[in-house]
Amino acid sequence: MTANVSSVQPASSTPSPLHAVVADDFDAVNRTIVAQLNSKVPLVETIGQYITESGGKRLRPLLALLAARSLGYTGDKHIPLATLIEFMHTSTLLHDDVVDESHMRRGKKTANDAWGNAPSVLVGDFLYARSFQMMVDVGSMRIMAILSGATCVIAEGEVQQLTNIGNPSVSEDDYFETILGKTAMLFEAASHSGAVLAEATPEQEQALQLYGRYLGLAFQLIDDLLDYQGDAEAMGKNVGDDLAEGKPTLPLIHAMEQGTPEQAKLIRQVIRDGGLEQLNAVLDIVHATGALTYTRARAEEMADKALSQLDALPPSPYRDTMAELARLAVDRQT
Repeated sequence: MTANVSSVQPASSTPSPLHAVVADDFDAVNRTIVAQLNSKVPLVETIGQYITESGGKRLRPLLALLAARSLGYTGDKHIPLATLIEFMHTSTLLHDDVVDESHMRRGKKTANDAWGNAPSVLVGDFLYARSFQMMVDVGSMRIMAILSGATCVIAEGEVQQLTNIGNPSVSEDDYFETILGKTAMLFEAASHSGAVLAEATPEQEQALQLYGRYLGLAFQLIDDLLDYQGDAEAMGKNVGDDLAEGKPTLPLIHAMEQGTPEQAKLIRQVIRDGGLEQLNAVLDIVHATGALTYTRARAEEMADKALSQLDALPPSPYRDTMAELARLAVDRQT
């Protein structure tokens, strides 16, 4: 299938103040992305560049860079490390969009919508394979163990989310277990592997591992909140997408717990059926039960836990940026 899209320029990310402290490193990561997307099969390069050019924040590679630099790392292995983490993330996006039958991501066509499911899945496989090639080049068995282990947990989290669809009996504990796997694990692996690369002390290594975990949880909680109160144009997806897919996220779980029996019954039915026919009614219940306020409070709790981990690091602009990232995790609108 041929996509009606313009030619893709070299990979880059949207500049932000968060990237300023590692601007040179980030430029090197962008160049490495372009180099590592090289393939004798043109469609691999085309789809790979299309998805990496989709305007993402590139937070996971940023975490690896910041973690390593915050501990005084002066080598050059953090560049391929950050790049392969971005490839791992990109491959999950390609696969997720196929599974979710998504048509829009970050305000533009998904790769599966543009080229079809089979090319998207296979290019996702290529990016996973390339990321493991690059792990070998980084040359650390501990980092390979962290990232390969994370890959398994992420896959399990995605399968768990799939089995949760249409199930209104998912508990809050179940929900947190799912988002820990499908989202927070790669954040955790990014900051953890950066710490290992910089030969952190055991205390610092654990602190950076937990920092990434709590940061990832905060981001996913806000993502799930924004599905019920976000700006569709700013987010690049439609408000209510999770509801349409029958995903029992925290706003719905809390609304069912706090609402009247009639309100809970309605939400349970909507989760089973999917669709947006009852969107306005569900939004009313979510607001009336304080579900969004509760979800935001849990996100702020996770961000505070992430911030507390930074006490183990020496003062530096890198640590300051990680602190700012934790605060922005709960203040963002996209």
